[in-house]
Amino acid sequence: MKGRRTFLIGGGCTAFIKPRGTRSTKDMGLEAATKALLDAGINYDAIETAFVGYCYGDSTSGQQALYNLGLTAIPIVNVNNNCSTGSAALFQANNAVKYSQVECAMALGFERMKPGSLGTNFPDREPPTLLLNERSQELERDGLGENHGPGAPRMFSNGAQEYFDKYGAGIEHLAKIASKNHKHSTKNPYSQFRDGWTVEQVLKAPKITNQLTKFMCSPTSDGAACCVVASEDFVHAHGLENQAIEIVAQALTTDGPETFETRSAMEVVGYSMTKTCADQVFKEAGFAEGGGRDQVGVVELHDCFAANELIMYPALGLCAEDEAHKFVERGDNTYGGKFVVNPSGGLEAKGHPLGASGLGMHFYIMMQLRNWAGPMQAPGLFDTPDKRGKFGLVHNVGLGGAVVVSLLRRPEFFKPGGVDGRQRLGYNHAHECRPVTMHDVDKVKSKKASQYVLERAKL
Repeated sequence: MKGRRTFLIGGGCTAFIKPRGTRSTKDMGLEAATKALLDAGINYDAIETAFVGYCYGDSTSGQQALYNLGLTAIPIVNVNNNCSTGSAALFQANNAVKYSQVECAMALGFERMKPGSLGTNFPDREPPTLLLNERSQELERDGLGENHGPGAPRMFSNGAQEYFDKYGAGIEHLAKIASKNHKHSTKNPYSQFRDGWTVEQVLKAPKITNQLTKFMCSPTSDGAACCVVASEDFVHAHGLENQAIEIVAQALTTDGPETFETRSAMEVVGYSMTKTCADQVFKEAGFAEGGGRDQVGVVELHDCFAANELIMYPALGLCAEDEAHKFVERGDNTYGGKFVVNPSGGLEAKGHPLGASGLGMHFYIMMQLRNWAGPMQAPGLFDTPDKRGKFGLVHNVGLGGAVVVSLLRRPEFFKPGGVDGRQRLGYNHAHECRPVTMHDVDKVKSKKASQYVLERAKL
């Protein structure tokens, strides 16, 4: 079923910060949603349904956050899909518009995490990722070599080791990826880390697994992000031709039998799950098999660990499977190369609040395609014969598992100029991070907002 065209019309993000319990999810959610509504020039009454993603929180935390903006009786659905939670929420919001359930939908994601490696909040039961961990460790005994460390980095490290053994890459390639991301993050005021670690500093950082050092790993984080999706009719009715970015194609896929049946550590961490998703998206966008990647200019790729970024280059079709390390050596993943991958700094440097991460990725690509990204802006996106310019690609993966891939682009009717989100917020929030005020909330809250609820909000 084809559906109709859909567009990102508003986005907002908080700073991603160290998990110290200084902010609640409802207050971070209020900040991100307020920014997104201000950006779009609408109030909460225009939102007809909302999907709210988080992994660590009680049921109906989404309602708790959005009730600050109003009690409008709309459907609010809470989403949990591991590290792909934010994009899974957006997938639902996009489909609600695409298949004409609503004209305008919101996807909000947030997380308040604990310091240290990821763990379960339910120690009385088997975690859903147990089989993945067991399979990965079996593959260590079958020839990859014994590894160590927490479950998630250990599994991704084993995927990287399989790639090393097959194609001749090494830990130095992971260090180059991590250093690239940390360098990019120095220009992102939303980033948790802006240290710009060199390759040598990355390699000298404490070891987490045989293959990964601390600076090759994403941190746990607190933060929120929000995107607003609307139909083409809504875009034109609200004069948003100067900032609407089309979701040309989007897919969500889960594991196939390859994950467990191929004796591959790369498959355990989602190689084919990502490839299947990316292939679906480019096919939906009208490209022949394997085509379309040369029309992409900027990418936000799920680099929970540098190991994952390496093996996902070929899974997404950005290079041949045996070329990922050469892709890194050529600098085809940064400014001046074939693509700019993770101009935001990626999860390794920007931070990884699970429920917010995917929506943050879409926020950054939306701003790139508006040409608002300032010091993070990828060059040459609009130096094309087609006035729509190049595509932006988003990739968000959660083990257990789910992958979301989105292909974004300026629509043919995009027309810069006039009042846009920068004037409505009073600054360019694509590359300036500022808090919101109650005055901002007042501009976008519903007519059905509750003073009783708002009095308890903390910005």
